[in-house]
Formats: sequence, structure tokens, C-alpha cells
Amino acid sequence: MNRTIDNLYDSMTLEERIAQLHGQHLIDYFLEDGSLDTVKCERDLIHGAGHFSQFAVTDRATPDEMRHKVDVMQQWLQEHNRLYIPALFHEEVLSGVAAYGATVYPQQIGLACSFNPSLAEQKTYQTATDLRMIGGCLALSPMVDVIRDPSFNRLEESYGEDGYLSAAMGVAFVKGLQHGNLNEGVAACTKHYLGYGGGGQAPLKERMEEILLPHEAIMRLAYSQVLMPAYHSVDGTKMIANRYWLTDIARDYLHFDGVVVSDYGAIQQNEAEPDIIHCAAAALKAGNDVDFPDGDAYKYLPEALQQGLITEADIERAVKAVLRLKYRLGLLDSKFSTTAEGANSLNSKLSTLNPIEWDRPEEQQTAYDLATQSVVLLQNKGVLPLKSNTKIALVGPNANSMWAMLGDYTYHSMRYFWQLKEEDALHPVIHTLLEGMKNGLPEGSSLSYSRGCDWTESLETLIEEGGDERAQQMRIIQGRMVKNNDFIDKKSAVQLAAQSDVIVAAMGENVMLCGENRDRTSLRLPGSQEQFVRELIATGKPVVLVLFGGRAQVISSVADDCAAILQAWYPGEMGGLAVADLLYGKVSPSAKLSVTYPAVELHEPICYNYGLLPNDERVAWPFGYGLSYTTFEYSHLLMPQEIKTNQDHFDIALDVTNTGTYAADEIVQVYLSPIDRSMKHKPIQLQGFARVHLCPNETKTINLRLFTEQLGYWSEEGWNIEPGRFLIRVGASSQDIRLEQELVLSGTPRIIPLREHYLSENISK
Repeated sequence: MNRTIDNLYDSMTLEERIAQLHGQHLIDYFLEDGSLDTVKCERDLIHGAGHFSQFAVTDRATPDEMRHKVDVMQQWLQEHNRLYIPALFHEEVLSGVAAYGATVYPQQIGLACSFNPSLAEQKTYQTATDLRMIGGCLALSPMVDVIRDPSFNRLEESYGEDGYLSAAMGVAFVKGLQHGNLNEGVAACTKHYLGYGGGGQAPLKERMEEILLPHEAIMRLAYSQVLMPAYHSVDGTKMIANRYWLTDIARDYLHFDGVVVSDYGAIQQNEAEPDIIHCAAAALKAGNDVDFPDGDAYKYLPEALQQGLITEADIERAVKAVLRLKYRLGLLDSKFSTTAEGANSLNSKLSTLNPIEWDRPEEQQTAYDLATQSVVLLQNKGVLPLKSNTKIALVGPNANSMWAMLGDYTYHSMRYFWQLKEEDALHPVIHTLLEGMKNGLPEGSSLSYSRGCDWTESLETLIEEGGDERAQQMRIIQGRMVKNNDFIDKKSAVQLAAQSDVIVAAMGENVMLCGENRDRTSLRLPGSQEQFVRELIATGKPVVLVLFGGRAQVISSVADDCAAILQAWYPGEMGGLAVADLLYGKVSPSAKLSVTYPAVELHEPICYNYGLLPNDERVAWPFGYGLSYTTFEYSHLLMPQEIKTNQDHFDIALDVTNTGTYAADEIVQVYLSPIDRSMKHKPIQLQGFARVHLCPNETKTINLRLFTEQLGYWSEEGWNIEPGRFLIRVGASSQDIRLEQELVLSGTPRIIPLREHYLSENISK
């Protein structure tokens, strides 16, 4: 590979090299009739094109139409550029390919609550297959910011507050996406590096142990190919120009050898530099390789080189990183890159010639399974599951809307917010809760629906400053509210509820109330939703509160009076069917919270591993919490009493028994706590988990392998493994510990430069 890259680089002009370091927009090169604008191509792409940015979401095109456009562009590039180098097409794939007709899976924050990395890996394997079909080879996902501020507007894109859980789910995401073979899979991008969602200003030890952990594990265990620094500053320097984190840590310490790409428009937002030429130079010198989306800053690199702000070696590093990635993805195979005749075969390399089928039955099944495993049952006073011969009233703004199902960075949401385009719920089919409850209605039961109230009646969202420059253009619509055609009559809805046996109230947020650059001043239910819930409670009928949205919401004023509460997040295209099946008891809830659920308004970090006490008035439900329709008993914890510092690993085993009457999954969580106060560890830290399915009265043995490195801590000398006493704590949540045993770590202290093991392994047979 290196010889191929070196020879190719040496044959390139400066203009051809710079062309590899920024993106273009595919839609700009096609005329209204769908044909290629060859005049524009000859004007702008004569030196080649390194990348095409968000190529699918900007166009309402079927997958066959999109594949055709990509193939036409790739063929033109290779026939009209002397080096025949294909472009790299990237898209967002946070919850499926952000494209017309592609499967929409549950949003990340809910998926984290499944504690199911294997199903998450299956989801991204399917996603990569779909993206490859239309010629996409790079995904700007996953987002693995460790987020501990409940109000952060992008919390929904993350895996929550815990570094270990984020690492486990992130590694699974990338393994599925990259297929273990980049000739077939799609290159993954870990973002936003480092601490964008919080933690960027935390003590260095916490940053290295927890905030960096998901990125580190993804690079080291899943070999992610791309890294995206965030918009914010760390230690007084913008991440896009932060040499310590981009080069000293990512490349030198973690041995990352992929491509570093800017978040959209981030390079020119470096206020420390006097002009855009210096911004471009600072980013390149720090270790950033590519300017997304369209090279507004890096087009000035020739001037920066002429002024001596950068060297040819800086350009060489960046260009060769891009070429290496293209090589690994199979885009520089000799039959495609040495002759124009070979270039004509690229179509068969990137995609098949058969009609493309998206949203296949197996993808819908994965989306459904993930949705059922993502919904957290927070409270149940015996009303759930809903019984036969029940008169049900379904109310609320999220009862009959696709926006209850779709998080940020789905195709529909990106079109609506970024492009002011409204898409229907048919491509793919988005199943609402009303549809799901109608379809699965138990025998003898009836269902009536009335919306009752809107999401909000007045402006609640402010477009925040900074970040993606396109968001600032959206300030003109910051008062925009999502429309719903259902008639709203609160009085009739309350009357309908009063005549029912049970009320299901579907409340929460939508795309304009939560997402990138969209801030609300409150975490309470938007608009008059809280008052509406109070009026429903006042009917005296049991209220089942179902919350949709991207964040935990403060519901303390109504929670105690609700008969049941489910946190459904944004559960994807199959979400309506999944939530209905959970309400009806066709599936037992199994999800566990990936965040600490606040009881009061919080705009500051909170996390279970800070040592939160059970009586903390700020907390409604703790990290790891979630109810089921059955009960579980933990017993017979078996593990060593002592291990040595030079041991590789140790195993623990325990029995879990379903002591109730429903078949269900339980998520067993393993936490580590130091016994000695002098030890340099958090009071409690998740270090393993296992998901197990149990029929009534069934017992299974869980076997987990933990690695001695998991007992260590970071210092400037390296990863330290020192003697000490720990508690291995096994529980159903961070505050529901069922079994625990002391573990003595003895022997000679040792320091290793870099960890090899990050995650425990489930070795149950």
C-alpha cells in the first residue's frame, strides 16, 4: 500500500493534492433534468474531487437514482482527471442512512438503554450495506460524546453519561459499520473529539479515563478510520487547531493512522487566528487533514504554503492519509486507478446493477427489536400491561405523529431543519403509536383518540450561536413549530379520557424542540403539556404517561400521580408498533437508563459515578434503572478473592432467576468500587454488563471475564495497575446492588504505556 500511495502522491500537482483535502456537494453538479452539468464539472473538478459531503440527504432521490448519480460522477472524475482517483462519498448514519427510503432505527440515546451491543452491531452492518449500495464509503458516525448535562441539546445523539457504556456501544457500532473488511464495509468516524458534549474542561485524569475512553476504545478495538474534532475549545485552544489532542494524543499516544476531518465549517471559526489563511494553516499544522463540507478554508492552503505558515510535509501527511483511506476502501485498486478503461468498471465496484431494495424485512425486524429494547419502564403501579376488555383513550401531541419517532440526523429531521423541506411518513413507512395500538388492540378492548393539545403554543426554541454555520441561517425560522393536521380540542379530549378505563398520554419533544443548535430554557414538558396531564389525572382514571424526545424530561410535578411512565425516546420507524406491544404486554420492557434521570431542572453535569446517594433530591431515577413485567433474583456470586497485578484477567459468575410470570430480558450490571479511600478511582464505575433472556422460573448462569487493566487508572506516566482492595458489585442498576464481594489486587505495581483491554467479555455458554 505505502508504495502505491507514495507513487501516486509524487505524481500529483499541488492543485490535485489540495483537491483531496476538501469536499463538494453532489447536488450542485446535476441539472434539473437529472443530467450531469459537465460545464460546471470541467470548471470546478478538473483537478479532481476528494470528497462529496452529505450526498444523499440533500436530494429526494430513490436509492437507484442516487446510485446512478454517484456512478455518473465517479466515471466523469476518472475519465477527465489524469490520475483517475475516485471521490469519497460520505453521509450521516446515526440511526440508519440519512437518505430517502432508508430504514430509520431508534435514536442513539434509546439504543444505549438496550445495553445490547450485538444488536447494535447488526444494525450498523445493515446500514453499511445500504450505504455501499449507493456508492457511499464513509459515515460521519458514531457520536460518542460522554454527556452529563441533562439539558444538552444533542444528548439524544449520544450513548449517555457513562464512558464505559459509550465505549461498548460505540465499538459495536463501528465493527458493524466497517464489516471487518473495508472493501465491503463503510469507514466509520468517531466524533466529536474531545468533550464537545461536556467534560472538555474536566481534570485531565477524568478526560483521559472517561471522556476519551469511547474514542480510544473505538480506535484501538474497532480500528475506526476517521476522527472528527469538535467546534469547541479545550485548554484555551479550538479543537480543530489543538495539536496536543489531535497529534500528541490521537496519533502519537493512541497510534491512530486514519484521517482527521473537520466538523462542518469548524476551521474558519478559530477566533484566535487573524484571517482564514491562518485558520487553515493552524488546523493543518495541528493535525486536521480534511476541510468539510466544501473547503472554504483549505482552498487557501497554497497561500499558506507560499507564506511559510505550513510546509509541504504538512500537506503530504494530510493527502497521504486520504489516499490511504481510499486504498483501504478499495477505491484505488489498480484496475480502477491506472487507466480510463479500468475506471469504467467502478460502477460494479461500488454498487450492484440490480434494483436496490431498502428497508428490507430484516432491517425492519432489527429496528423493531431495538425499539422494544430501548423503551424504559420508569414506573408501574399495576396498570401495565393493559388488559383485555379495556376502554383505552389515547391522547397527546405525540400519539399520531411521525415526529415522535424520529430523532435528529434522520433523513426527515435533517430535511426539515437544515433544508426547510417536509417529507412524508411513507419513505420508509413510519408507524405511529396510534397505528400500533389499533393494530395490536387486545380482544374485547376499544381505542379512542383525541390529540388534546399541541407540542407547544409559543416560541420555546432558540438557535444557539456557533457550531455548524448552516444553523445560523436557520435563525430565521427559530420560531418555527412542527405542524400536525389532527384537530385539537382539549375539552373533548379530557371528556373522552374521563369515559375510558385507562388513559395513554403521549407527550414530549419533537425535532424543533431538541437537536443540534436547538435550545430550550426548560426540561419540563413543552408548552401546556404538563397542565394537560394534570387535567387527565384529575379525571380519576389511571394515566399511562409515554414520553418521546431526545432527553430525560422533568416530570416531578405529575409523576407520582401517574399510574405508569415509559421513556420512549425517539424509537424509529417501528417505534409505534414497539411501544404498543410493550403497553399490551406482548413484549416485556427491559431497557435500563443510560443517564441519570433528573427530578429538578438541571443545567450542570450530573453522573452516577460522582457518588450520588439514593436520597439525592436531584434524581428521579438512577443510571441503570428500568422496570420489567417480571422480577429477577440474583444469587451465587462466584469470583476469586485475590488476583495479582500481572494477571491478564479474572472471571466472575452468578445465577439470575426469573421469579415472575412473564418471559423477559434482564440486564445484569457489574460495577467496580474502591474500598480504600486513598485509591485513585471513582466511587463507582460500570465495568461490565450482560443481557439475558429468561422464561418464568428459569435460571441461567452469567459468566463475565474482566481484565486486570480495568482496575487501573491513568497518570502522566501511563496506565497504572496498583495493589488495592475493591468491591465487585453486581446489580440491576447503579443503586440497586444485589451481590458484592471484595477483591484484593496484590503484587508489584506496574505501569503500561497503553491499555490493551477496555471492555469485559460475556463468556456465558
